[in-house]
Amino acid sequence: MIFDVDGVIADTEAVNARASIRVFADLFGVEGVVRSDFEAGLGRGAEEYVKAAARVHGLELTEEQVEAAAKLRQEYILEIFSEEPLSAFPGVLELIDSSLKRRDFRLAIATSSSLEISRAVLKAAKIPYQKMAYITGGDVKNKKPNPEIFLTAAERMGVSPANCVVVEDAPNGVQAAKAAGARCIAVTNSTDAAKLSGADLVCDSLKQISSEIIIELIKS
Repeated sequence: MIFDVDGVIADTEAVNARASIRVFADLFGVEGVVRSDFEAGLGRGAEEYVKAAARVHGLELTEEQVEAAAKLRQEYILEIFSEEPLSAFPGVLELIDSSLKRRDFRLAIATSSSLEISRAVLKAAKIPYQKMAYITGGDVKNKKPNPEIFLTAAERMGVSPANCVVVEDAPNGVQAAKAAGARCIAVTNSTDAAKLSGADLVCDSLKQISSEIIIELIKS
């Protein structure tokens, strides 16, 4: 199994948006940015996340500005995480714990986020990531919807992509998982089910998912 982090492990998308809205106000003087402005950049890394809202607001950013915005965004996100508690979504810890107990399962974290941000989330949510393969945006050249991150995760686990199930929350992630040749479970934590229809299974919560369901997905 391969788990995305933002929007899958915990409700970080709200924090990502809050921090990014603050960046647009503080760095570019742009007010009125809202969470939905970032939707096209979900799961594609900090730079694409910033660019998504910039396009919505007709803002032409240089690569230097995008880099500065991504850096400041990370500072704001880590600041929020240090001040506010963060819990795993319902069903996440149970699914990971039950899967880790199985000899026929391998687990991985694969996130477009930086090592610093993703590790802060995983620690806060009490995810046993030390027992899992761990791939971040810094480990790959191509971000989602390119499948590189999931192909890398499969390789690190020593498992064929065809025998992997990716858990995602964003259309870009679903597209990347399918392009990798993996099965995909999409959870509607960040967007509605209609936008996740490319997944093999769409659910409202990981409480609905068991290791038996994972096995059936791979066999199907």
